[in-house]
Amino acid sequence: MIQIRGLYKSFQTGTLTREVLRGVDFHLEKGDFVALMGQSGAGKSTLLHVIGLLDTYDHGAYHLNGVQMKNLSYQHASSYRSQLIGFIFQQFHLIPFKTALENVALPLYYQGIGRTERYKRAWAMLDRVGLTAYAHDKPNALSGGQQQRIAIARALVTAPPLILADEPTGALDSSTAHEIMALLKEMNREGNTILIVTHALQVARQCNSIQEIVDGKIS
Repeated sequence: MIQIRGLYKSFQTGTLTREVLRGVDFHLEKGDFVALMGQSGAGKSTLLHVIGLLDTYDHGAYHLNGVQMKNLSYQHASSYRSQLIGFIFQQFHLIPFKTALENVALPLYYQGIGRTERYKRAWAMLDRVGLTAYAHDKPNALSGGQQQRIAIARALVTAPPLILADEPTGALDSSTAHEIMALLKEMNREGNTILIVTHALQVARQCNSIQEIVDGKIS
């Protein structure tokens, strides 16, 4: 699914260049459930953003489902994201003035799916994460754990083959974090490929394998 070879990424600040990814080699196969660990500033979120086509890279090779992800136009990157990738973030990124159902349905709107069908699919995803009772509530009426379940439902509603999760339990207490990891493990058993970025060893140990990024390289 993902093949990365010799990938470099740097950021320019004034006259200074900071190299964040330094020849990363990484692969992810269909059905994997992998944790990517690393200290703050090691490059793990940068790598996740490159994989998720939220950022570009300087040089190297990145293939997603056999297609080279280099020099994509904004439209092509958006299209690949919409078709192939679901995102889960630490801070949920739910739209505060929309209901849980509307938040989950939003990716389907961007795919051009009609209102009736997208709400039908969104309801099914809310049922999958156990939150149909809160379908018409807005995010500020929900707990942190419930909001993260909504975010997971939103990530899965387009049936993407790849889920990218950036510190998905970082804003949650330990009990709620355990529930979210149990849900992600269930999703993986049902066929979703998942890559989690985390600094928490107790989270990483629940994945099927752990890789570590140190000073911009996978060790």
